[in-house]
Amino acid sequence: MFKFQCPMNVQGPMAKARRCLSSIGIWSLVIPWTLGFGNWTFADEPRSAVLIVVGAEGSAEYGQQFSMWAARWRDAAKLGRAEVVQIGLADAGAETDREQLKKRLAEAVGAGDPRREQTGPLWLILIGHGTFDGKVARFNLRGPDVAAGELSEWLKPIGRPIAVINCASSSGPFLNELSGPNRVVVTATRSGNEYNFARFGDFLSAAINDPQADLDKDEQTSLLEAFLLASSRVQEFYAGEGRLMTEHALLDDNGDKLGTPADWFQGVRAVKSAKSGAAVDGLRAARRHLVRSAREEQLPAEARERRDQLEQELADLRVRKPQLSEDEYLSLIEPLLVELAKLYESNTPSGTK
Repeated sequence: MFKFQCPMNVQGPMAKARRCLSSIGIWSLVIPWTLGFGNWTFADEPRSAVLIVVGAEGSAEYGQQFSMWAARWRDAAKLGRAEVVQIGLADAGAETDREQLKKRLAEAVGAGDPRREQTGPLWLILIGHGTFDGKVARFNLRGPDVAAGELSEWLKPIGRPIAVINCASSSGPFLNELSGPNRVVVTATRSGNEYNFARFGDFLSAAINDPQADLDKDEQTSLLEAFLLASSRVQEFYAGEGRLMTEHALLDDNGDKLGTPADWFQGVRAVKSAKSGAAVDGLRAARRHLVRSAREEQLPAEARERRDQLEQELADLRVRKPQLSEDEYLSLIEPLLVELAKLYESNTPSGTK
């Protein structure tokens, strides 16, 4: 069983915190979430909902690729026991794909249970082509397209956590329109002017449940880790072909509408920041998992939520560290880490090794 005992007899906040952090192996703030929690299950926890939208293919070659990308997302969603809805793959019906998308978002993907509609994460995956006329970016659907601003309006009533992943060309402006609180937005391009076919969606769909993407070794792949692996593979593709890169993916999860490229990260931590001093991206995406590990599944939802809050506070404190003395920093960080350790201890079934 996981045990935590902070040496409270050590004098001074700096010495006490140092000993306390060292005793649980997180002096460096690299916090391992890989504790065993027995065989608990939480069947009543709100499930994720995944809405996969495949746009107009343009040609059979692209259509085959888009279908393959969608199948990967569908398989990962099912493995993560998420509710899955697909638009654009079946024969067109009486409703256009645009009408179906608007309807599904209005119904919060038809979850049915109001409690789950507000709490279970929603993943919106856009696979296809995009266009940009210099002012408005659109995702190309069969029939009428959907503009970034329109999609923003459709998402506004949804209170649950949202991840929007636009794998299309010219998708950069979607980030500016969709960025907001409690959202993760990923685009295959950094601007609407990157209009060539984007390969990012291929690599991202393959990475979302790829163990090779698990940088923090917690036995699950986060959206951030998938984004980083997919971005590196896009770069490798263009380098291998001897071609100039025509797509540069961005991730935004702090609501500042700026976005962060993969090369700003070292591991899963952003090591660069905007000149404006805006908060770094990646913290929320690092906690978004479509397929959670067995250990993560066995942690109660309430404990996981509090864990995430503590992790956010630790990350915020890390940003403030240069403005604090070492004693101040350690005195602030100690209670967070003590609570974190106790949280895990209280949620470890007796007899667990």
